[in-house]
Amino acid sequence: MTSQERDEPDDGTGPTTTSAERLKAFTDAVVAIAMTLLILPLMESVTDAGAEGGGVASWFGEHAEQLMSFALSFVLIATFWLANHRVFARVERTSPVLLWLTIGWMFTIVWLPVPTAMLGSMQTDAAQKLVYIGSLVLTSGMSLAIRWYLLRHPALHSVAEVRLRRGILADVITTGLFLVALALSILVPAIGYWALLLLVLVSPVHTLLWRAVGRGGRRSST
Repeated sequence: MTSQERDEPDDGTGPTTTSAERLKAFTDAVVAIAMTLLILPLMESVTDAGAEGGGVASWFGEHAEQLMSFALSFVLIATFWLANHRVFARVERTSPVLLWLTIGWMFTIVWLPVPTAMLGSMQTDAAQKLVYIGSLVLTSGMSLAIRWYLLRHPALHSVAEVRLRRGILADVITTGLFLVALALSILVPAIGYWALLLLVLVSPVHTLLWRAVGRGGRRSST
C-alpha cells in the first residue's frame, strides 16, 4: 500500500466497509432483549406478591408506578427502534465509524431498563430524573449522530438527502425537548415525569421549522 493510499480518506466505498445486514440483525436482537428486560422487575414482584399471599388487585395498586414506567420505556424504545429501522432500511454498507455509532446507540438502549427499574422502586428525586431523562437525551443524541454521519457519507446508503435532513431536524427537536423536560422535572418537582409530554410537540414544531427552512432556502435561491 502506498503512502497516498494510506492518506486517502474513507468515503464509504473502501475496503473497510462491510454489508449492513449483520448490523441490522444484531441491532434488532439487542433492542428486543432490552424491551424484554423491562418486564423483569414486574415479574419478580408478581412472584413476591404470590409468596406473601397478595391478590391481583392489590398487586396492581402497589405497583402502579412500575407499570407506568414499564409502559413508558417500552413505547420510547419502540419509537427509537422504529426511527432507526426506517433509516437503516436503506443502508447497504457500514464503516467502522458507523459501527461504533450504532454500538453507542445500542448501549443507551440496553441501559434504559436500569433507570426504568429505578422509577418504580426508588424515591423520586432529582438524581433519578437526571439518570432516566438523561439516558433518553443520550439515545436521541446518538440517533442524531448516526443520521449526521450518513448524511456526510452517501456512498453507504440510498437514503434521500432531504429525508436525512428532515430526520436530523426531528432528532434535534427531540433532544431539545428531552432537555427541556429534564430541566422542568427538576426545577418544578410537582411536574415530575409529566414533563415528557412535551414530546407531543415534536411533530408540529418539526413541521413549522421545516417550512421555515424551506422558505428561507427559496428566498436565498432567488
